[in-house]
Amino acid sequence: METLSTILQNAKQRAEQHGLPYAGALTPAEAQKVLELAPAARLVDVRTRAELELVGRVPAATHIEWAFYPGMTANPDFLSQLDKQVDHEALVMFLCRTGGRSHNAAVVAAQAGYTEAYNVLEGFEGEATPDTKQRGKINGWKAAGLSWTNA
Repeated sequence: METLSTILQNAKQRAEQHGLPYAGALTPAEAQKVLELAPAARLVDVRTRAELELVGRVPAATHIEWAFYPGMTANPDFLSQLDKQVDHEALVMFLCRTGGRSHNAAVVAAQAGYTEAYNVLEGFEGEATPDTKQRGKINGWKAAGLSWTNA
C-alpha cells in the first residue's frame, strides 16, 4: 500500500525531473489517494462552469475558474479567490481538463507562497482519442475510474 509520503515523494521527483516550479505532479489516482490519506488536502478544479455542467465534476473538489467561458478570458480574481478558500499551508492539488490550466494555476499558487501546490497530470478528461477525438477514454480522472458525478 502506498503511503502519503511515498506518493508525495514520487510527485516531487516528477516535478524536479521536469523543472516544474511547484511542489509536485500527481497522477489522477495519486491525487485521489492523497484526498483519502490527507483529509485536509484540497482539490481545486479550475475548469469553467460550463465544463463542470457538461462533462462532470469531482464531488470533493473546490471550484475556482482559471478562465471564463466563452472566450477563455483569464479570471483576474483567481488568486484572491484561492486565498479565501484555501490556506497557504494546505496541500492543494489543481485539476483541469487535460493538465494545462491546472499547471498554470499551480505555478501561480507556488509563486504566491503555497508551498504544497501540485498539478494533477492528465486532468479530468485526459487526451483525445486519435480517431474520434473523444476525451475520457485514454487517461485522466474519468478514464482512471475515479469518483465523479454529472450532478
